[in-house]
Amino acid sequence: MKKTYLTALLTSTLLAGPALAQTTLTIESWRNDDLLIWQDTIIPAFNAQHPDINVVFSPSAPAEYNAVLNSKLSAGSAGDLITCRPFDASLELFNQGHLADLTDLAGMANFSDVAKSAWQTDDGSATFCVPMASVIHGFIYNADAFAELGIEVPTTEAEFYAALDKIKADGTYIPMAMGTNDQWEAATMGYNNIGPTYWKGEEGRKALIAGEQKLTDPQWVAPFEQLAKWKDYLGDGFEAQTYPDSQNLFTLGRAAVYPAGSWEISGFNTQADFKMGAFAPPVAAAGDTCYISDHTDIAIGMNAKSPNAEAAKVFLDWVGSPEFATLYANALPGFFSLNSTPVEMQDPLAQEFVSWRGKCEPTIRSTYQILSRGTPNLENETWNASANVIRGSETPADAAKRLQDGLASWYDPQK
Repeated sequence: MKKTYLTALLTSTLLAGPALAQTTLTIESWRNDDLLIWQDTIIPAFNAQHPDINVVFSPSAPAEYNAVLNSKLSAGSAGDLITCRPFDASLELFNQGHLADLTDLAGMANFSDVAKSAWQTDDGSATFCVPMASVIHGFIYNADAFAELGIEVPTTEAEFYAALDKIKADGTYIPMAMGTNDQWEAATMGYNNIGPTYWKGEEGRKALIAGEQKLTDPQWVAPFEQLAKWKDYLGDGFEAQTYPDSQNLFTLGRAAVYPAGSWEISGFNTQADFKMGAFAPPVAAAGDTCYISDHTDIAIGMNAKSPNAEAAKVFLDWVGSPEFATLYANALPGFFSLNSTPVEMQDPLAQEFVSWRGKCEPTIRSTYQILSRGTPNLENETWNASANVIRGSETPADAAKRLQDGLASWYDPQK
């Protein structure tokens, strides 16, 4: 009896060992609509390899995330893993000592300098979040309408405007669905969508930061000159048209082309009952290098005060893996992996967007790194300038001068 009891006790102790050794990691995030994806797909895949590490995805409401996270970090109650917004918000957390330096994490080798740029110090010496996904800009089009009107997918500026002219002349469809009421889309899906073609992506963006180029230089005025031409193709009343109005015009089949961010894919797939395609920003002439805004959007870092740092690093290394990249990108089509290993997308529209990475030079939105830290805020001013140029209330040259004067008023390299 005594022997049996001791054997049972020993067995129960051995069985309890792994349970006692288990570590629980908590993820802070603003993506509360991703909860089921993490619970049903991502965490089970991680646990298949690491059953000793429990992971709890604990999101806050998007609008409240920054305030909630800062409060938790100050109180010492934040989770082990911190989902990172791009650029200044996360850089401030790192500068305050809240995010750990992950520069030497093995998984960081799987990301390009562009992919990491949103979660680095200004000099690039420290990287503090593992990149997860970006959004890509271009144009989504009604493939049924193009087929009906005999329009080929445009690749050059001349082909682009010829297509819009043909759609306008036919009269069945509004050539392009975009309004200027909300302003931000005029800059985001307008200026920063086509702009990299003219300022040559990273070359121009970095030169602007360094003070080697100005917003009044021809390559920075050129996108405004293109936007001024869009006015004739946006349909009646575009000045009062909101972002949801534009989405509805396209998904209801009333417009043929939609200047887009890839985040539209899931919603458009649900709402549109016609075949869709996508094309990259047109180049000036056939054979020119194409550029895309492949904008860094979301990453994940480690709470510098986490008591579970080793387990957190194991998880972060896995987030840097091709396996995670494939899981995440296909669970959320339109949010593309930043991993250097290509991911085959199951959604055909998402695959079209991501295929441009193999043909075009990637960059990020020109206003997001460093240049919008002062007043006037260059990002917000670019919204207004882009909308004004499309409306015709400000010339491309005047808009560019206003932005340059504002930037030079507070940013020393531009003075």
